[in-house]
This record gives sequence, structure tokens and C-alpha cells, in this order.
Amino acid sequence: MLTVKILGSGCANCKKLEAVAREAASAARIEAEFVKVTDMKQIIAFDLISTPGLVINEKLVSSGRIPTAAEVQAWLLSPASP
Repeated sequence: MLTVKILGSGCANCKKLEAVAREAASAARIEAEFVKVTDMKQIIAFDLISTPGLVINEKLVSSGRIPTAAEVQAWLLSPASP
């Protein structure tokens, strides 16, 4: 199962990113665990430039924007995902 982390303070954009990621996983029929990371020390550990951030299996795939559901779905399905 994939682990998807939403990095951010819990702002509106963070919530929107989580909704997009959940929608993408559901549409692709991918089982994933969603984790909200709000602790700044943990967020900084991912070398994040700006929030919100999206991490799939410990790999930062997006920061500072809300990707489309299609982009997230491609990342979830990518064999390159660790």
C-alpha cells in the first residue's frame, strides 16, 4: 500500500491538496494511507520550499501548488515511485 503525505499547516490549500490526492487514488483504484504532516520539523526534513507539499512513499513529488488529479494519479501509478 502507498503512503501519501500532505505537508502543511492545515490551511485551505492543504485540505484541497488532500482532496485532490484522495480523488486521484480513488479514481485509479489505488489503496493508499493518507497522513497529514503539520509538524514543521518533519516538513523541513523533506526539503520543502513551500507548502502545501505532496509526498508519495517518502518521495516529495510536489510543493507550493495544488497539482491536478491527473498529475497525482500519474505519480501514484508510476513504477518509479519508491
